[in-house]
Amino acid sequence: MLTVIELVLPLVLLVLITLPLIKVFKGKTTVESARKRLLTHISGFFSIIAFVFVFQMIFSPALQAAEGDVASIAGTMAQGLGFISAALSTGMSALGAGIAVAAAAPAAIGAFSENEKNFGKALIFVALGEGVAIYGILISILIINKL
Repeated sequence: MLTVIELVLPLVLLVLITLPLIKVFKGKTTVESARKRLLTHISGFFSIIAFVFVFQMIFSPALQAAEGDVASIAGTMAQGLGFISAALSTGMSALGAGIAVAAAAPAAIGAFSENEKNFGKALIFVALGEGVAIYGILISILIINKL
């Protein structure tokens, strides 16, 4: 069962994160003010994330286990960070592959339209961009297998 602080703290943090951007959403601010608000928003976000990590480390019951016990990471912050790292490796590699294919595919089509013999050479560069996504998925599978 969740305690009151575990229910209220995320709501308070969510309000604090979105608070600097209210005037930006309403359209009642200048560009310079919007930049300042965005920097405030980003710095507030990362400071809140750091606070949550410190709060979790201090009050986590998994960290208060006896030293003689062999602790598993099931349900701990370490497992959560492992899943986040697996998701980031897949997501960022897919984003990088999309950028690579977006640059290579039009060039390959242009090279093919000028000379039909360039098809094989151009296709290799498009496939190299897709390889980045495959490597990211492989890394995320290895991370999840370690959890």
